[in-house]
Amino acid sequence: MSLDQLIRALILGVIQGLTEWLPISSTGHLKLAERTLNLTLPALFDVVLHLGTLTVVVAFFSSDIQKILSALKHLNFKSDYGKFIPLIIVGTIPTIIIGLAFHVFLEDVFGEILFIASAFIVCGAMLCLARSGKERAVEIVFWQAFLIGVAQGISVVPGLSRSGLTITAALLLGIKRDKAFKFSFLLSIPAIIGALALTLSEQFNVLAASSFGFAEVAFGTVVAMVVGYLALKLLWKTIAGRKFHLFAFYCWALGISLMAASCLHVL
Repeated sequence: MSLDQLIRALILGVIQGLTEWLPISSTGHLKLAERTLNLTLPALFDVVLHLGTLTVVVAFFSSDIQKILSALKHLNFKSDYGKFIPLIIVGTIPTIIIGLAFHVFLEDVFGEILFIASAFIVCGAMLCLARSGKERAVEIVFWQAFLIGVAQGISVVPGLSRSGLTITAALLLGIKRDKAFKFSFLLSIPAIIGALALTLSEQFNVLAASSFGFAEVAFGTVVAMVVGYLALKLLWKTIAGRKFHLFAFYCWALGISLMAASCLHVL
């Protein structure tokens, strides 16, 4: 592993760790990094980095996950944690449908800079809307879980943040911010596992042919895990402090800058 590759893996790991959990789109940032660093990375690199951040969310919510698994083991779907199981299933269904449709038909289209820039601006608008949510719902119900799953599916578009859209959707549906935060990330677990499985089945041999080897991927993943844990703690603080919407200004600034750069043919 050369120093140049080490630095590139470090940069991509930091970007993934920060942007996966903060509501500013990890996929959009990674695509921009690939372009500015002149990299051609297989999708497996992106998904393995997601595996690192998945490890973070499992560690962060380990107590909740253990209680959910215990409820599943005893087929207890009426307890507070057992209720999460059918809700996660319902929320995952639209995510799968929209994600597969994007993967088959739209992935190349939304890789263009202008599309990514527009998506960042839309993401900022959604984050700003989160301020208008009224916390009324005591429990998450199936139709709310489905709509949050739709938001998660749409966020496959680079520039649209998964955490940003799902948490915003939950807040707009009147769900209390602590439950919105928790459900958003519990819902991310099957989505990330599914993305990893799909990419492994399609591109297992591609990584060996790229300029990055397994050592670089492993290093980038560890970096993403460390940075991701800190980012997740920061995100919760912004949600608890009712400052979640402030990330909108970053998304708008980045989106407008990308549009200007695209028009001037800088990118």
